[in-house]
Amino acid sequence: MFKVYQATHVGKVRKNNEDALIYIEPETFIVADGMGGQAAGEIASQMLIDTAKNFLPAIPEPYNEDILKKVILKSNAAILREAAKNPGYRGMGTTATILHIYNRRAYYAHVGDSRLYRLRNKIFEQITQDHSYVENLVRQGEITAAEARVHPMKNILTQAVGAVEDITVDTASFSVNDKDIFLLCTDGLTNMVEDKDIAKILLTSENPAESLIEAALQNGGLDNISVIVVGVDKL
Repeated sequence: MFKVYQATHVGKVRKNNEDALIYIEPETFIVADGMGGQAAGEIASQMLIDTAKNFLPAIPEPYNEDILKKVILKSNAAILREAAKNPGYRGMGTTATILHIYNRRAYYAHVGDSRLYRLRNKIFEQITQDHSYVENLVRQGEITAAEARVHPMKNILTQAVGAVEDITVDTASFSVNDKDIFLLCTDGLTNMVEDKDIAKILLTSENPAESLIEAALQNGGLDNISVIVVGVDKL
């Protein structure tokens, strides 16, 4: 059994919400953070969601890593085709973080700097790795994680769905335990709220999605904010 909470907010600065999110039964969760001129970011993120909605129901479970990767690759091709047809959409793209839970196994596919976290036994862990310029600097030991949070180039991505024909999709699977809590979110949350505060909200709030949105808004709300929280009761 699962408890699912989801919410999205335009934030305090942006005029449009270029994020998209969806819960596709059975137990598939997606967040996407669009980018591009005018309304193109909204188009890209929604195209990824629509691709998943159209593709996955025809596939038997479980949706393993290869299937989730195929959703992203299909989305990538569709976004590139749309951008080629419409000059106003050129340069559009989106992040993609997809989680599927089947029995006691979780599968994910990921591109960009939206994130998947797991809270297990009060240990809060980032499962995905950001595809970003500053994350590369952190991995190379040139800056710290704390410095990355305030780096002027923190929003520059090294991978995005719809950016180029050949993208690298991170995939993996891992076991799921009773009482695990999973969080999928866009960087409108993680740039505004520190991990320790996110974990505290996940452990204490009756509606963690709404509480996380509120925390990001209180800290500035500089970007669109989208979250999906999945609580595992008992499998």
